[in-house]
Amino acid sequence: MPSDSELDALIPAQTFDRRDFLAASLGAGFALAVQPVMAQTAIHTDATGLIAGEVKVPVKDGDMVAYRAQPQDTAKPPVVLVVSEIFAVHEYIRDVCRRLAKLGYLAIAPELFARQGDPRSIDSIPEIMAKIISKTPDAQVISDLDACVAWAAANGADTARLAITGFCWGGRITWLYAAHNPQLKAGVAWYGRLVGEVNEITPKHPIDIAGQLKAPVLGLYGGLDSGIPLETVDNMLALLRAGSPAAQASYIKIYPNAPHAFHADYRPSYRPEEAADGWQRMLDWFREHGV
Repeated sequence: MPSDSELDALIPAQTFDRRDFLAASLGAGFALAVQPVMAQTAIHTDATGLIAGEVKVPVKDGDMVAYRAQPQDTAKPPVVLVVSEIFAVHEYIRDVCRRLAKLGYLAIAPELFARQGDPRSIDSIPEIMAKIISKTPDAQVISDLDACVAWAAANGADTARLAITGFCWGGRITWLYAAHNPQLKAGVAWYGRLVGEVNEITPKHPIDIAGQLKAPVLGLYGGLDSGIPLETVDNMLALLRAGSPAAQASYIKIYPNAPHAFHADYRPSYRPEEAADGWQRMLDWFREHGV
């Protein structure tokens, strides 16, 4: 992965209004593109005993909004970066943060698309991909995640115990961040794409950095995921086994009967058994690696 100075150079000139970026808010509810929500399965975690809500994270070009949840009475909690799907920090991601906070973590989910637009207000997945995701540089995302770590450290958290987890688009970013930050202790990537087009926005993919991981990653994948062929998972595994010590310590769990987004409890793709097993594996992975 690029150095900090190289990251700056790789971030294309932005066209957003800085005042809009500074004023960006997470809003409420679920993204339009995932309506109607499966209300009978969507999990709701309350904020009792937590400090939860929006915070402003200083970044290179303004203040980025993020959702933060942490236990009220825990000094120096460990930190989990939570990276969203393409739908940004909507209710599902905020709930994941609260679930982690109930377990003693400071969980922070940054609004990584703020400069490009608001995916929550767009009701078409292809339109989100074309207008926002395809224009969000990996270098910008990595830099923003570093800023979240710095914010957590400045606000009393224990960033010596740092983990990252992400879903779908965020699963891909989880792999990339594990190759970037030597401070990271562990990552858990939920069905993140491993291969893709190489360009200025996405210069590398997980398959390209598999052998260079600085922290071990647990990958959680569905055997019925039509967008992530098992052949690419097998190729990733082979590269991990031949890579750095952290790469060799990584592991990919495949759920044969699960589709993509099997943890997304608000969508028809939700598989309760696989989701619960993956969640427990994630928690065990964090603890095994000191987070």
